[in-house]
Amino acid sequence: MASPIKELTIHTSRTIMLSELSRVMDFALDNNNYQEALKGNVTNKLTKSNQDNTTLYLKKLYGFEDSNPFFTCFKYFWQKANLSDRVIISLLYACKRDFLLAESIEPVINTTLGEKVAVDYMEQNIEAYHPGRFTPKTRKSAARNIISSWKQAGYITGKIKALRTKVKPGYYALAFAMLLAYLSGSRGDFILQSKWVRALDLPDAKVRELAVEAAQQGLVQYQFAGSVTAISFDKILTKLKLSGFESR
Repeated sequence: MASPIKELTIHTSRTIMLSELSRVMDFALDNNNYQEALKGNVTNKLTKSNQDNTTLYLKKLYGFEDSNPFFTCFKYFWQKANLSDRVIISLLYACKRDFLLAESIEPVINTTLGEKVAVDYMEQNIEAYHPGRFTPKTRKSAARNIISSWKQAGYITGKIKALRTKVKPGYYALAFAMLLAYLSGSRGDFILQSKWVRALDLPDAKVRELAVEAAQQGLVQYQFAGSVTAISFDKILTKLKLSGFESR
């Protein structure tokens, strides 16, 4: 299986670190100074070594740079979304940044609800994408970290059995998933077929229902007539001063 162009992964060593991310985001919302939050040990690590390592991996995965349009959008949705959708948009944003996590979307959502998401199953997926690239020890560590990340996002529950569970994304989560696809160059129905929308694990009817709700809230311009889907984010991108941006 051919590997796509990749930016980075932290999952050979860490997870999405949702708890630490939440502390940094919440601390920095008022003054918009994420670097200060990271330097100030708002993640509450007990040693300088742990603080430095946590800061390193958080910056690798999330960036915290206003010059990055994807982070600008993530920050906006973090401020607007409720807690349950915040968790999901964090996972979606991490999937944009981390190739091993993104490659785990299909194995997770294709696991039947109530069935175990096994470490060896995730190892097999990693090996399928990257034959011979990782040592057995590193591959197992990455598989465990990936499963932990999906647990933090609510897709998997249980300390031992790691059972697949159902999440209930709202319209903020869907709008953000669609926006990630849009900023990555997708248009129309291709947005709804993107990995980020797929990661929400919703039937098509529910996706379109939430898209209508998101449009009513001014998060997206969405129209569906016959077999034609029109999706744009002109208003929100103008608001965020990102008009004209497109990453392919």
